[in-house]
Amino acid sequence: MTERRLREQVAAKRLLRLHRGSYVRASDWSELWWEGQHLLTVLAVRAASQGSGPIFSHTSAAVIWGLPLYRMGIRPVQLVVDGERHSRVIAGVVRRDMQLADADIVEVDGLRATSLIRTVFDVARMSPFEMAVGCADAALRRASVIGHEVDADAERAWRSDANRLALPGRRGVRRARSVFEFADGRAQLPGESVSRVRLRQLGFSRYDLQVPVTGAAGNQYWLDFAFLGAKTFGEFDGEGKYTDPMLRSAESAQAAVLAEKHREDDVRGVTGWGFARWGDEHIRTSAALGSRLAAFGVRPPG
Repeated sequence: MTERRLREQVAAKRLLRLHRGSYVRASDWSELWWEGQHLLTVLAVRAASQGSGPIFSHTSAAVIWGLPLYRMGIRPVQLVVDGERHSRVIAGVVRRDMQLADADIVEVDGLRATSLIRTVFDVARMSPFEMAVGCADAALRRASVIGHEVDADAERAWRSDANRLALPGRRGVRRARSVFEFADGRAQLPGESVSRVRLRQLGFSRYDLQVPVTGAAGNQYWLDFAFLGAKTFGEFDGEGKYTDPMLRSAESAQAAVLAEKHREDDVRGVTGWGFARWGDEHIRTSAALGSRLAAFGVRPPG
């Protein structure tokens, strides 16, 4: 495309300029989650760089690693520049003055980025708590959970590595330690992680995650939450569970809904427990989730 044609397409809002020399169709951009949009911008910054390229950090490293970032919104690309006296923003890119150990720098799919554990640490100390927890849960799950089974030794090793980075004097260390302590690799989706944050804010403590139930015919089910006092299972139904072909196991949305109903009926029948369901709109605030759970008879203790 000529420069003139590019300017016309950008003016008509058919193309969006990501970075110097990189553009994306507006229609493609609008179909992506925030993480996907940020990853495209990271790739655009890399394309405009020379040599081995910059070292991406914080949320930019997180999207390279494929970690979720709950409601991250539009954020500048973040990278590490050794030798800078102060962090600064140039052309929509945050250039951070950070000292990194050799072990903190890795290559992921041809991109240089902070290591997985360093990335989680930087996100944990500089991001909203619910975003940081979702990111940490996903990383811990990757390190310590196989299927539905938790490797206790691997989990302890992960927490030890994480806390080793949380040295006094670093910005946001207390927040990072709180995130590491709260992280749970059993949470399978960011919505489950944020649900845990809201439950803590509401005062819930007696619940479990990914609880196994064997159905009447021997089918094995795993329930997102189990509220022990209320004898009620909780299920987070995120966007796309029934409609997105990439997320559902059934052939159609109708089949997915029917399969979920059969699953719920089977679980109710063998346990006698109730069900509470909530979605993305209910985890925006603790009050919204509390109201939703109360409608199913699930209330915090005391």
